[in-house]
Amino acid sequence: MATLHTVNKSPFGASALQSCLNHAKDGDAILMFEDGVYGAAQGTIIADAVAAKSGSLSLYVLKGDADARGIADARLIEGVTPVDYAGFVELAASHDRTNNWL
Repeated sequence: MATLHTVNKSPFGASALQSCLNHAKDGDAILMFEDGVYGAAQGTIIADAVAAKSGSLSLYVLKGDADARGIADARLIEGVTPVDYAGFVELAASHDRTNNWL
């Protein structure tokens, strides 16, 4: 039973993304949106922790939110897939449950 974890808080002001990475199980997915998209950017203090999970978790970022914050696809951590709103809905529909990290 795979879970979609959603994170909308910046990893620089909250510990939601780190907690999510620590608790997500192999086969789960993480979607970063709103200010959570900063967790998908290369060269940050949390980038290594996110990249380390790319083999066991599916990692996504909401493209519109990343674009709005100046994070181009080329700046995303390897293994993070950008999705649009239709992709967000597909992720929610294809997982057994969704867990919001606040």
